Amino acid sequence: MRPMSASFLLNFIQSAVIYAIPILFAITVHEAAHGWMARRCGDRTAEMLGRLTLNPIKHIDPIGTVAVPLMTLFFGGILFGWAKPVPIGIRNLNDPKRDMVAVALAGPGANLLMALGWALLYAVFKLTIPILGMPGILLTKMAGIGVFFNMLLMIFNLVPIPPLDGGRVLRGLVPESFGRQLDAVERYGLIIVLGLIFSGLLSPVFSLARRMAALLGVVI
Repeated sequence: MRPMSASFLLNFIQSAVIYAIPILFAITVHEAAHGWMARRCGDRTAEMLGRLTLNPIKHIDPIGTVAVPLMTLFFGGILFGWAKPVPIGIRNLNDPKRDMVAVALAGPGANLLMALGWALLYAVFKLTIPILGMPGILLTKMAGIGVFFNMLLMIFNLVPIPPLDGGRVLRGLVPESFGRQLDAVERYGLIIVLGLIFSGLLSPVFSLARRMAALLGVVI
């Protein structure tokens, strides 16, 4: 195996930093939004456990938030990762079935708002390139990643497979008999989702995220 060159290492570290900021914001606000909506609907579990915060350390999963994204970035694969899910006491909700839909949608909704915010920064940073040069280029790239990753997180989480947010929404909309079948599937949900990703069946999700970013004027 050939040793890595200094330039390769420098480029990797630079890319890791540029990706880390928007990704940490995306997953932190996404999870905090679930907890915030749960509190509005009567459940204070996330708040009592210190998860109703924008401190990314509280939401980081060592494997899903650090190791997996770094590996996919290093090997040039599909950027993928996850955070520690915010605990929700479903029985504490005012109307468990109805309110769980609102709690589930809060995360993707937060990602949509963040994507719009990053799109605004992308336009501003792009104007600074003639003045700042390379720093302006890097800031523009970071904002573009912020738009794309938030769109990706929003769309991906709306896939109707438990335990994704889309699965939670579906659970709250279907009859209880079908809902119990979804509950049985949930224990295998992560395996199913990983299988869909690595088989390429979720490739349209990544393509759609790029198209939505392009609608906001961002090219990835």
